Amino acid sequence: MSFADNDPDVGEILITADEIQARIAAIGAELTEAYAGKTPLLVCVLKGAYVFVTDLARSMDLPVELDFIAVSSYGSSTRTSGVVRLVKDLDSDIAGRDVILVEDIVDSGLTLRYLRRNLEARNPASLEVCTLIARKSADVESMDVRYVGFVIEDEDWLVGYGLDVDQRYRNLGYLAKYVKPS
Repeated sequence: MSFADNDPDVGEILITADEIQARIAAIGAELTEAYAGKTPLLVCVLKGAYVFVTDLARSMDLPVELDFIAVSSYGSSTRTSGVVRLVKDLDSDIAGRDVILVEDIVDSGLTLRYLRRNLEARNPASLEVCTLIARKSADVESMDVRYVGFVIEDEDWLVGYGLDVDQRYRNLGYLAKYVKPS
């Protein structure tokens, strides 16, 4: 029994905890192969990707390092403001490093484009993007998102597994639809 079982704002479970873990294991295996003999730096986009990056790092059978960056384009709303601002910068110098940017969700691509420009300007040896979720309308190919966990419908707003609404529901082990109160 979960606190969310009786919460009217938490709807249908779209992706179960088992499905999430199986997909992360598959991505971890791909990354292990792609970065064999290297020590990639996983850059977690806070706050939403913190659960994902933790499980992803554990699924990779090679040494990894972690750093964190935080940006904001939503505030406490479920609609983007259209403006991305850097809230917390990296602690590491990424010049010459193999960097994997770990996102929770690729939506419009506004945040991802901002982060990609920002990180590429720091001259990493390589920069790849890994996201747990991508919206169907997100053109992940043109945004060069190499690793995608799941693709969801555009109208679905998800909570759980790091994703929130106004800082709530991040601790759910699954991804469920958020039912916007009327």
